[in-house]
This record gives sequence, structure tokens and C-alpha cells, in this order.
Amino acid sequence: MTVRKGKRLGITIQEHMAIDVCPGPIRPIRQISAYFPRLSPTSSFSEPLSPNQVAAPTTLSPGSTGQAGGPMGGGGGSSGLLSPQLPGAAGGGGSLSAMSSMDTSIEIDSCDSDDNTSLGTLEFDLLYEKATSSLHCTVLRAKGLKPMDFNGLADPYVKLHLLPGACKANKLKTKIVRNTLHPVWNETLTYCGITEEDMYRKTLRVSVCDEDKLTHNEFIGESRVALRRVKPDQTKHFNICLEHPPPLPSPTAMSTALRGISCYLREWETEQQRSLEERGRLLLCLQFLPPSTDGDLKGEAKERARGGLCVGVKRCAHLAAMDVNGFSDPYVKTYLKPDVHKKSKHKTAVIKKTLNPEFNEEFFYEISFSELATKTLEVTVWDYDLGKSNDFIGGVSLGCHSQGETLQHWIDCLKNKGKKVERWHTLTNELPGSTLQE
Repeated sequence: MTVRKGKRLGITIQEHMAIDVCPGPIRPIRQISAYFPRLSPTSSFSEPLSPNQVAAPTTLSPGSTGQAGGPMGGGGGSSGLLSPQLPGAAGGGGSLSAMSSMDTSIEIDSCDSDDNTSLGTLEFDLLYEKATSSLHCTVLRAKGLKPMDFNGLADPYVKLHLLPGACKANKLKTKIVRNTLHPVWNETLTYCGITEEDMYRKTLRVSVCDEDKLTHNEFIGESRVALRRVKPDQTKHFNICLEHPPPLPSPTAMSTALRGISCYLREWETEQQRSLEERGRLLLCLQFLPPSTDGDLKGEAKERARGGLCVGVKRCAHLAAMDVNGFSDPYVKTYLKPDVHKKSKHKTAVIKKTLNPEFNEEFFYEISFSELATKTLEVTVWDYDLGKSNDFIGGVSLGCHSQGETLQHWIDCLKNKGKKVERWHTLTNELPGSTLQE
């Protein structure tokens, strides 16, 4: 079968399937990329693709060959459509298959050799203490780091991030070791307020960077560890190779349909992360003091001898950023409701420019045990703003009508009179029955 020059060859799906499955010599299975050959950078983009450039079967029946000197051009043998030719190949002097053209473009468009160069290795230990809800990362050493400075060395340091989560709320950083490709840190970085749920669904990103005083710090390499690999109260050692960060998907390289699917999946992932987004954590200590019969006490001790609830605001962790600088100026308020006389309000001091404040303040409510069963303790965290309304960050409510961890904390406090009970709580966006205005 011959095809006139310039005439497009049409093949039905039945004929195409027959060619693929017909008996005869086994031919390599063509990939989809073979039907869409990439032009080399030296070729002209203004020249339209001829039918000969599209990867198509040679003939409609096995064994047929092109005729020498025929319209297809070239010498004898089976010069078929499965070996496409570039324009100008008919002259016989410049024949080049589309596959060789595709190979050339791949070599030129390939990534730098740096992508295939080792970035170095990093050693560190992870330990999760379940009793204190803390995650300890001991950064030990790195070896064979990629040189980043003109002297062939680097000034490396290690950064930690918990994903998903706000960058500044959970970023920890080691010290900088100068002029070395084999730094030794032996430094322990600790995350507070890490629950078992966090250990199941969060990932620790460990990245190594080079400090540069004149320009921006340069990224060397990173590694990501799923925290579910770490068992509670057991130290796990890691010695891993640093990698490049995962590339971001580019919708420009997709078709219209795939671009729509990509946008939908991206929006869905954003909504999922937003639903998991937290306002922060609060470490609260509750202690119910029964009445004391000691009459020699004075001042605050005498007041507490009459019995009541002692609320200790210890610290917060991973708070939401409310200011334009990426931080907050947090403080904590406590209420014991219902509060008819509006005398139960207590406030901590304001700690400037931080997302992990430490308060260590205690407030006492004089109340009997029977009355406490009908009360609800509301604890709210605020961002202080000068000259305008303070921003609500999050809150938590503890009482007999609470649920989950908050209810368990309240019950443990009532059961263990005179004993301090500490528990981490996740702040919520809304607090039932409270006004979110300062």
C-alpha cells in the first residue's frame, strides 16, 4: 500500500487494533509519547508536522513495504510510517527520525547536574514523651553537605517544621556551624503540646540551610518524617540522605480537562487543611482545694484555706498569628460561669511577639465543691492590640457539660481533691456562650 505525498493516512480503530494483535514478528509496544514527538530546540516551530512525523503503523497489513523511489522517498526496504522523518528527509541527505529528535530535546532540557549530586546526610534522634506531650528532636551531625560558599564550604544550620501547620508557630532552629561540610550540633529542639493525634497525622520537615549574611539564606536539602513512625517513649535514630523539596504541580503543562481536575483537587486539599487548622494549644492545671481547719494562716493562704478551685495557666503552643509580622501578643482570660456578679474574670500578663508564650500564672476561685459541679470554666486566649479591639485567638470550655478531653480533665480534677491535674487542650474558634469581643 502506498500513500501519495501530502495525503493524510486515515486508520480506523479496528485496523489499528488488528495491527497490534496480528501474528507476526514481535514489535516493541509504542508509548503515548511516541505519538507526540518533541521537537528539538534547533528545529523550526513554524513548520507544521507532516503525517510522516506522527508515529503510525507502517502499513495496514504486515509485510508490505514502500517502493524504492516512490512517493515516500528514500531507498529500498521497509521505510514505513513507524519511522517518521523530518521535513526535508525526502531528499535523502538530512533524514532524522523523530525518536532521535526527541532524545536530543530531552538531553538539552534535562535538569542540571546538581540534581544528581549528593546533598549530604543528616543524623538525628526523635523521642516522643507521652506523659508531657512533648516531642524532642536531637540533631546530631551532618556529613558531605553540598558546598554553598565561594570557599567551597558552608555555614549550615537545621530548621524544623511541623506539617501541616503555620510556619512561624512551629519553626525551631539550631545554632550555626561555620565553614564546614561536616557540622556537629548535638542540640535538642523540643515541641510542646504534641498530642497522640498529632503524632498520627503530622509530618516533621527537617531542612538544612546555609546562613548568608549578605543575601538570603540558601537551602541545601531536606527530609520529611511521618511522626507515626515514632513510638511513644522510645528513641528512634535516623540517618538519612538529604533531598530536594518535592516539586509543585504545574497546571500549565496539562490539558484543559486535567487543569480543571487539578484546580478542584487543590481547592479540596485546601479545605481539608483548613478544617484541620488549629488555633493553638493551651496547657492548663486544675486543682480543687478542700477547706482547711488550720486557723494560723494569713493572707492568700487563709483565703485558699476556705476551699476553692485553683486554675494554673502554664503556657500556650503553636498559636495562630494575628499580626502582620506573623506573630501575636497573647494573653489569657479565665471566667467561672455563670457569673452573676461579674467578679470571676482574671487576666494574665501580655507577652509580646510570640506564638509560644509561657505564663506560669495561677488564679483562685473561692467556691464550694457542690457549687463547682454547676459551674463552667471558660479560658480564652487573645491577641493584644494597642488602640483597637483585641483579636480572639481561641478558647476552651471545661465543665460537666463538656466532651472529650476537656470533660475528662474536669472529672479528674473533681475526683482528685488537692492534687494538681495538668492537661493540654486544643483551642477552638468559638466558645459557646461567650462573647468574642474584648
